[in-house]
Amino acid sequence: MRRTLTNIAAGLLAAASAVSAGPAVARGATEPASKAAAVRNVVLVHGAFADGSGWRGVYNDLTERGYRVTVVQNPLTSLADDVAATRRALDRQDGPAILVGHSWGGTVITEAGEHHLVAGLVYVAALSPDAGETTAQQYDGYTNPPEFVIETAADGFGYIKPDGFKAGFAGDANNADAAFLRDSQVPIRMSAFGEKLTTAAWRSRPSWAVIATDDKAFDQRMLDAMAKRIGARVTKVKASHAVFLTQHEIVADVIDAAARGAFATTPSR
Repeated sequence: MRRTLTNIAAGLLAAASAVSAGPAVARGATEPASKAAAVRNVVLVHGAFADGSGWRGVYNDLTERGYRVTVVQNPLTSLADDVAATRRALDRQDGPAILVGHSWGGTVITEAGEHHLVAGLVYVAALSPDAGETTAQQYDGYTNPPEFVIETAADGFGYIKPDGFKAGFAGDANNADAAFLRDSQVPIRMSAFGEKLTTAAWRSRPSWAVIATDDKAFDQRMLDAMAKRIGARVTKVKASHAVFLTQHEIVADVIDAAARGAFATTPSR
């Protein structure tokens, strides 16, 4: 079955009340890491339809700068499951960390980011709902580019339509990289977009945002509005939704800036 993301979001909104009736996502400690410690840890959280391998360029760049980098592998089966995977990674850190999310990963870090070791958040072409909101609600009032089309299987998991993958997800990637991303897609259970968040870490942690100006997964106005609402320090770059892969140097620079500035910055909403 083929549906645009707009239609999918509308359908998920109708189901949100049923989803939110399920068990709440477990919350960790909410106090931020000690300001006496330097931030040398980075935790990277991928989004839907991709896995952690796309972070390789960012990983290489940051490790060369002396950071300890952990890449989360989300199961993409529910918000609660992805938050749990991220919290497991945070529990293994040896000090304060910058938590980074791409796309759907932004929703995940928003919920998981009140972990006591999180010093700051970086949203890379990412969603940032508030507590009590769903991911699907973020699309209200916006028009999604026609290039980004999701096919939803009978079991409720969604994939990006293969013949439109490069145009919709990775327009500035070379053909080989785009093909690898397309053929290694990790489907997401579409009902996850209808799950309500219980907390919004951007209300208590400083935030940074990377906005790709050629992103075909989101309306640009939506990206701007989300970044403004959370008080993020914004970096705009000419890139596709796969900015984490195609412009990994710039993404790494923003993460580095966040690590250096997390304890000198307070949320600005």
